[in-house]
Amino acid sequence: MANRGPSYGLSREVQQKIDRQYDPELEQILVRWIMAQCGGDVVQPAPGRDGFQQWLKDGTVLCRLINSLHPRGQGPVAKIQASAMAFKQMEQISQFLQAAERYGIAATDIFQTVDLWEGKNMACVQRTLMNLGSLAVAKGDGLFVGDPNWFPKKSQENRRVFSEDKLKEGQSVIGLQMGTNRGASQAGMTGYGMPRQIL
Repeated sequence: MANRGPSYGLSREVQQKIDRQYDPELEQILVRWIMAQCGGDVVQPAPGRDGFQQWLKDGTVLCRLINSLHPRGQGPVAKIQASAMAFKQMEQISQFLQAAERYGIAATDIFQTVDLWEGKNMACVQRTLMNLGSLAVAKGDGLFVGDPNWFPKKSQENRRVFSEDKLKEGQSVIGLQMGTNRGASQAGMTGYGMPRQIL
């Protein structure tokens, strides 16, 4: 964590609300997936939010993860090295984030570097990793390792092809979204622009 004192008032309430979004069960799923995906050279973290944050903080595990989702030798992060220097750790985290965006994660689903490095929003880190896992399962390129049921399934295109007869048949149907013409009548209506007769 960064060298900051405790927060008070509204800042504290906001931080507590963010902290409540963290899911310990999702943490266990993500740890199992990352360890399976990266292979045996990744050490298991201490349980809990702080252990998870310390495990990912230097960026090496994240860079190995994103490289493992690409064919061998074509990983987007060329140089992965553990470092105790803060700027090197943050640089590796940002390299992971750029690679994740190129992999197909939406920019709105990606956490900020400080969310992880300072541990300010670990729930957002979890969501990014969950989206990465879902996308890796959906790609179906054989590089995903683990149980596909760990992640929600992404929706896929379901194209339908209709014959010309079916399309013409659909043009003559009045959809109920437009209303119905049954029971409609103009009986008793006065012409537009005529004043109403008041007796």
